[in-house]
Amino acid sequence: MNHLVGTYNCKADAKGRVLMPTAFKKQLASEIPNGFVIKRAVFQPCLELYPMSEWENMMSKINKLNRFVKKNNDFIRRFSAGVKQLELDASGRFLIPKNLCDFAGIQNEVVMSSSINIIEIWDKANYEKAIDDAALDFAQLAEEVMGNTDADELS
Repeated sequence: MNHLVGTYNCKADAKGRVLMPTAFKKQLASEIPNGFVIKRAVFQPCLELYPMSEWENMMSKINKLNRFVKKNNDFIRRFSAGVKQLELDASGRFLIPKNLCDFAGIQNEVVMSSSINIIEIWDKANYEKAIDDAALDFAQLAEEVMGNTDADELS
């Protein structure tokens, strides 16, 4: 799968249905028939939408963990808490389960943002706050993550 590109403002209806942006539908055309997995994010109050192929890649990594190590078992439980499989309906919408909407604070205004190979789904106000908060130290973070490595390590 190619890397996803884009950030889009969307609306969630009263039932939690969101229309997949056309640009994402085009980028994910080969993935749509296989469906998606939606879950809570680990570090932020948002949701992560995995195309099924990306979810299977993630599960193959997690499946290598020794479940007889308590911290691994705890991680697996928390990582998979609230995970749901979903598909786009005939109109190109998907339903965000209520418990996941509650976790992310999603009410009406939604931001769907690419995050390399998955899509983050945010309540718009939370997304804007996270971006504003991150802007303060992004230059330092960029240097630490990307600036102090050999060129060979990034290829």
